[in-house]
Amino acid sequence: MTMTVVKVCGMRSMEHMTAAAEAGADLLGMVFLPTVRRYIEPETGAELASAFREKHQGTKLVGLFADQPVEYVNRVAKLVGLDLVQLCGSEGPGYWSQVEPLVLKVVHVPVSPSGDTDDRYAVVDTVEAQLQAINAAGNLALLDRQSSVQPGGTGQTFDWSVAREVAESGHRFVLAGGLTPENVGAAIEAVSPWGVDVSTGVETDGIKDIDKIRRFVAAARQGAPL
Repeated sequence: MTMTVVKVCGMRSMEHMTAAAEAGADLLGMVFLPTVRRYIEPETGAELASAFREKHQGTKLVGLFADQPVEYVNRVAKLVGLDLVQLCGSEGPGYWSQVEPLVLKVVHVPVSPSGDTDDRYAVVDTVEAQLQAINAAGNLALLDRQSSVQPGGTGQTFDWSVAREVAESGHRFVLAGGLTPENVGAAIEAVSPWGVDVSTGVETDGIKDIDKIRRFVAAARQGAPL
């Protein structure tokens, strides 16, 4: 059985980071984009990371950014000690190459309002081309639903058949967008992604919920593809 990598995003407290790590999460995300409600100050992130790593060495830390100066991204990455940098904006290959940690680049999957087959084929082609560029640069990709509101964390799904098709073409990516403890097993079965990512789906009233975090990780492990 291939183990699906699990990422829990939007971390803002030691309590929730510890709960996620102890549940078996592989990656923990912190948001360093001030326009997003889960934003934390870099200094706070550094303090959390330092305290967390005293007890948890195996779990990797990811910092989320979007269209910010690359100098700022690298400075925060060094301050916090990030293992990966997740880029959620319109950053291109020239930008990725300047980022010091490994890049996890978000591909925003458009949702066709018509559901037309030709539109779907166009979406698959667009997503696959982006994945090829990301993989060719030695980086990782994350598929999330396109939104005009914010660059991720909307809690909405997209057409999983698009993700399944690019997975069958041999592309490795993290699946995000509307995942919950209730549907992550079905998502893994349907898509066979390299990893899954959650934030809104393990919150109650906008706050991370430890029981939901535990149930999400457990469900992701049970739904790992053969």
